[in-house]
Amino acid sequence: MAGSTVRNERHSRRLTSWAVRTTASAGVAALALTACGSTKDSGAADASGGGTGKVGVILPLLTSPFWQSYNDYVPKMAKSEGVEALKTVNSNSDPSQQITDINNELNQGVKGLVVAPLDSAAIEAGLDQAERKGVPVVAVDVAPDKGKVAMVVRADNVAYGEKACQYLGKQIPSGKVVQIMGDLASVNGRDRSEAFRACVKKNFPKLKVLEIPAKWESDTAASKLDTLLNANPDLKGIYMQAGGVYLAPTLQTLKSKGMLKKAGQSGHITIISNDGIPQEFDAIRKGEIDATVSQPADTYAKYGMYYIKAAMQGKTFKPGPTDHGSTIVKLPSGILEDQLPAPLVTKDNVDDSELWGNTVK
Repeated sequence: MAGSTVRNERHSRRLTSWAVRTTASAGVAALALTACGSTKDSGAADASGGGTGKVGVILPLLTSPFWQSYNDYVPKMAKSEGVEALKTVNSNSDPSQQITDINNELNQGVKGLVVAPLDSAAIEAGLDQAERKGVPVVAVDVAPDKGKVAMVVRADNVAYGEKACQYLGKQIPSGKVVQIMGDLASVNGRDRSEAFRACVKKNFPKLKVLEIPAKWESDTAASKLDTLLNANPDLKGIYMQAGGVYLAPTLQTLKSKGMLKKAGQSGHITIISNDGIPQEFDAIRKGEIDATVSQPADTYAKYGMYYIKAAMQGKTFKPGPTDHGSTIVKLPSGILEDQLPAPLVTKDNVDDSELWGNTVK
């Protein structure tokens, strides 16, 4: 999520966050039709759309560089996958509005929906509407707690928390670290927070974890980090669960206190983030932060289109490895999720041309 202003991010509730090294295989289009390996077509009959028809694409918000990039990728990936996608709809950080947006798209006669849920629980009402009309849905970035979706396209958010923990633990022998958390009403916020906490407890017992529940809100992150630093000026590390939202306020807060030291300087606070946006890469190059876990804006769009096309054709999938470097898993809810890879980015690989954050103009 985003490096926009604190004011613009005030309403960024329920966002989940987000980015990866992608390899857009030339065989993907063929996979959509033939489905091989664990993505093999079960032989189900065609959906009501017969594999064709207009597809609605609903965004959670557009005040984040991550979602702005995803929005830019949608028409490109729709074209490459042969999907007739309508102009994207922005729910503007409002879960209730997102349900209305889903209903509006259904009333326009769409044959498929690609939705990035704002709230893992609230989205069920919209999913139920789509199911009643026989319209398949693919969820991007956030898995719903309940409701029917053909596939969730999402990176492994547990791995996000674990990678952040491992990175900080290896850089900091002991001391205080803080995780600036996302919204715990979102499965992404829960997964990242719980994984980071558990990993530190198991592997780095000399680290003390402090926590800031920030709800994907930049102003909340800034004010609570300011308070925390007043009480803990000896802080050694920071894990930002969404660079798009938390990067700017975190750097501004540290700078205002004279605590923004570059990597290698005495007093530098080690910082790792999630998202993989260009602003994070620039901050890594400057030595302001140390690493991020790149979340796949491009492949979120690509495989959102791939799976909705397959669902409209009546295809189903099974757990197991795919031919595009990911693994389909069955969630406890029974929903299938294609867990796309999300690489760790540091100063050693920040200029890698295959990272989507280096392709954004």
